Amino acid sequence: MVYFLHAQILKSLAQPRRLMILDYLHSGEKSVGELAELLGLPQANVSQHLAVLRAQEVVSTRRDGNTIFYSLVDARIVQACDLLHEFLADRMKSSEALASNFPRVRPLRGKRPPSNGGITSEPRKAGSREATYQPSA
Repeated sequence: MVYFLHAQILKSLAQPRRLMILDYLHSGEKSVGELAELLGLPQANVSQHLAVLRAQEVVSTRRDGNTIFYSLVDARIVQACDLLHEFLADRMKSSEALASNFPRVRPLRGKRPPSNGGITSEPRKAGSREATYQPSA
């Protein structure tokens, strides 16, 4: 049973936009409108992604008047995503083929990358779709 639950959570995270939502929520709660602006997506699309994450109890809601704010249920989910990112980054070092298919973006904000890792830790600007990779000198 625990493997099934694990698989369901991983399935809900198997979409880049949802990972980006987790990234933004790691800095604090946000409304659907704020997330839509940060992601550059329509609110309806962001709401669908949030519904998937809410169904798996990855995010929770708080209502303030007509506005619904979303937050992470547990920040460890971002750390788990960072761990997977580190695993993939290590594999990239040993596999040229994998490296050529792996987008060069920074990990989520759960853990700051090492200073020599070449990955920026600066927050994304509103409207940017992906963070950029800064190669090490």
